[in-house]
Amino acid sequence: MGAIKLDNVRKSFGQVDVIKGIDLDIADGEFVVFVGPSGCGKSTLLRLIAGLEDITRGSISIDGERVDTKEPADRHIAMVFQSYALYPHMSVRRNIGFGLKIAGFPKAQVEAKIEEAARLLELTPLLDRRPRDLSGGQRQRVAIGRAIVRSPSAFLFDEPLSNLDAALRVQMRMEIIALHDQLRRTMIYVTHDQVEAMTMADRIVVLNGGKVEQFDTPVALYDHPANRFVAGFIGSPRMNFLDIERAEGNRLWLEGGLEITLPDRSAADCTRARTLGIRPEHFTHSATGGAWQGKVVVTEQLGSDAYLHVALPGRREHIVLRGVGERDFRRGDAIGLTPQPGLCHLFDDAGTTIRNIPLRGAA
Repeated sequence: MGAIKLDNVRKSFGQVDVIKGIDLDIADGEFVVFVGPSGCGKSTLLRLIAGLEDITRGSISIDGERVDTKEPADRHIAMVFQSYALYPHMSVRRNIGFGLKIAGFPKAQVEAKIEEAARLLELTPLLDRRPRDLSGGQRQRVAIGRAIVRSPSAFLFDEPLSNLDAALRVQMRMEIIALHDQLRRTMIYVTHDQVEAMTMADRIVVLNGGKVEQFDTPVALYDHPANRFVAGFIGSPRMNFLDIERAEGNRLWLEGGLEITLPDRSAADCTRARTLGIRPEHFTHSATGGAWQGKVVVTEQLGSDAYLHVALPGRREHIVLRGVGERDFRRGDAIGLTPQPGLCHLFDDAGTTIRNIPLRGAA
């Protein structure tokens, strides 16, 4: 009902190539998130699917039918924007049903669809209020209700929660996930927030410079990034990267005079590698001992966790490590770090991952 296929989709604005040949197969009923840095093309790609922009080359199909030459209204999709775009003089009921009324649906059918959408979104007690009488989260639910009543094959969300405060964003994330579970319709969701991407998606499209870097499940992106860009973008705090100066067998000498031996890596892997990656949770640490010696320069105390920024001799960029329930370290304290060799990532000179590792024993 809502399978979406992109075949070599390209978009140029004048001489500027914004979308550079994207192929995607999105399954019917799947929740897919487009994520990436500002200017990567995620909103443009969503607008191409919606028909709000014309593609330059390639094709877009929904359920096997090519739609890139069709008008937006004929693609059987509904879009929810960052701006609620509600009519201030209309009640919630009229806002939700306005599109159906304009399209000429019978009044009884319009009312039935409004009531069903209101039930799903817990808006029934608010149907006679106007937008000015609603909270931000309630207004966003009205905007979603306006999309639901169209019974589309797919929903497209363009950063719909960015205007909400942090607590309300979390609540609305959970509500959209629950809505997807109830409707089982295809949803494509654009965000710059990787927490939204990781918590909401069945699969994530990581975009960079108009290209797909990786399309996979949240856990696969985190555990098995295809390249250094994905490894650094997915995860907060981001992965630590250290330049490799030379290798002998599976022993590596890193910038700043650091050393590490990777027992599960071949000499060929280590010889090819130019960068070592370690996530903040993949260190052990103590006040004494440790493979690498450093000094704590910043502590980010989050209660359940603490992120310690550690300066190492001869290295300009700090190492960030995660301590679960950590309370003991303060700024200026000496600290010993030991990376877990079996959880290190290697990247070649093109930034491509060398043999994705089987994640095990995360600390």
